[in-house]
Amino acid sequence: MLKRKFMDVLARWKNEKNRECLLVTGARQVGNTFIIREFAKQSYGQPGA
Repeated sequence: MLKRKFMDVLARWKNEKNRECLLVTGARQVGNTFIIREFAKQSYGQPGA
């Protein structure tokens, strides 16, 4: 997988002590859902594994 800059943004958000809700917006068909799912897999592990 390509290293995406947004993964760094998500990692910084996760590590903030007083973080707020995260809203990911953008055009359709550019990978919004994909990047969130990949971040979740890397950060929290595979569900049911």
